[in-house]
Amino acid sequence: MRRSGLIWFLVAAIGQGAFIWMILAHFGQRTLVGDFAGWNDKPLIKGYVAGDDAGNLMFAVHVLLAAIVTLGGLMQLIPALRRRAPGLHRWNGRVFLVTAIIMALGGLWLTWGRETYLSLISAVAVSVDGVLILVFAALAWRTALRRDFEAHRRWAMRTFLVVNGVWFLRVALMAWAIATGGLGMNQSLSGPADVVLQFCAYLLPLAVLEAYLRAGRSGDPAVKRLTAAGMILATAVTALGVFGTVAFMWGPYMI
Repeated sequence: MRRSGLIWFLVAAIGQGAFIWMILAHFGQRTLVGDFAGWNDKPLIKGYVAGDDAGNLMFAVHVLLAAIVTLGGLMQLIPALRRRAPGLHRWNGRVFLVTAIIMALGGLWLTWGRETYLSLISAVAVSVDGVLILVFAALAWRTALRRDFEAHRRWAMRTFLVVNGVWFLRVALMAWAIATGGLGMNQSLSGPADVVLQFCAYLLPLAVLEAYLRAGRSGDPAVKRLTAAGMILATAVTALGVFGTVAFMWGPYMI
């Protein structure tokens, strides 16, 4: 069961590494040279808007912090780092949680204050994810302060999943599009498949994590084998989605 979890993590790490590289190669490079209008070279709901200084600044902060929080989250899940560099683990964890809170608040403002959404249901879905980030991050921080490290580990892992809800959504959309030819999807993310995938992007990983944690505490070998099989299935879906995002969304930045 542990090996199945490790395999999933390695596949996810590859996909998240590609996500970080795309952010730096596209948004980072254009921001660095002051080509803010160039953000829109990549399809966006609402990127650079002439005259909207506050919205443009918030968008830039939100997108560039995504690279930091993604890398920080991956580092927190490496057991060797926790064992050999506990000080780095603690400080990286603080940066991760603070960044996650800033991004969640900024994301809620961008969604409702700047009206950055394709459909109302998509705005609700991403907002629920934002609220979960705030709640889970607070609980992860609180349990760490109380030195309840087992509870902290669980809440930190849940925080990692909801923080990566946007990444999971892209992976899920591409996996579904490849597997079904885009059945139930449309350009405004309001199709039946789109609606389900937008909520499942963070709710399903949370459900898988809960099953994995419970199986780890179970003494029943059958439960562990079933959970390992589920993790292998999750890995296959993740790998398909990562392939789709790299090939069709982020491909030009992988060269």
